[in-house]
Amino acid sequence: MSYSTLEIDVRDGVAHLWLNRPEVRNAFDETVIAELIAALGALGADAAVRVVVLGGRGTAFCAGGDLNWMKKMAGFSREQNYADALELAAMLHALATLPKPTVARVHGAAFAGGLGLVSACDIAVAAHEAVFCVSEVKIGLVPATIGPHLAAAMGTRAARRYWLTAERFSAPEAHRLGLVHEVVPAAELDAAVAHVCEELLAGGPAAQAATKDLIRTVSENPLSRELLEETARRIAAARASDEGKEGVRAFLEKRKPAWLPASKKN
Repeated sequence: MSYSTLEIDVRDGVAHLWLNRPEVRNAFDETVIAELIAALGALGADAAVRVVVLGGRGTAFCAGGDLNWMKKMAGFSREQNYADALELAAMLHALATLPKPTVARVHGAAFAGGLGLVSACDIAVAAHEAVFCVSEVKIGLVPATIGPHLAAAMGTRAARRYWLTAERFSAPEAHRLGLVHEVVPAAELDAAVAHVCEELLAGGPAAQAATKDLIRTVSENPLSRELLEETARRIAAARASDEGKEGVRAFLEKRKPAWLPASKKN
């Protein structure tokens, strides 16, 4: 499938999914949202894809909402705005629940909805020069659809400051808050992302999908007898699975597991 706002490059198990609107700093509109939903669905179903890296072409990761899109929204009815917002929420949910590890490659601006994309990814690596902003209140809006992902990534206390002030903050500050996992010089960004991908490719694909679902389950539910039993069921299923048995055998036999490509087994 071809896309007008995205570029996808798949090689060696890693899909690089690029926002490709550099002329507007990769700001998104209804077309970008629809294409991201379609692309994530396709990548999630592609057995050749093990890891998805989300990045932006040009000078920015994503500057948030496109101005022309926002102008159209200003003329929408309440019902039209609701439907439009649901699509954005669905796109972020598709990214957050993709059954494969996702890595945000962040440079330049990551503002508003762009910051939502960062927080919906499993791992975020940022250039030192990257700048972040939850800018909605400055134009009389609220960071609603990105809120669940962003609050989970940066924490409630930090959200109280940065969502209410809409002040810009640096990559080192984003790292301190836990919003990004690693900050590197811009010249080292691709190498740092490649290293994370290498580590991810070493894991079992089924185990990673199950682990992503496990993280959501344990973070959203209280520690109870029911949760203890659920976690026991999950590890039992993993131990009994073909991938689990292969992984343990490979560990005991001191060899690489079967899911690694041949080039990584030497």
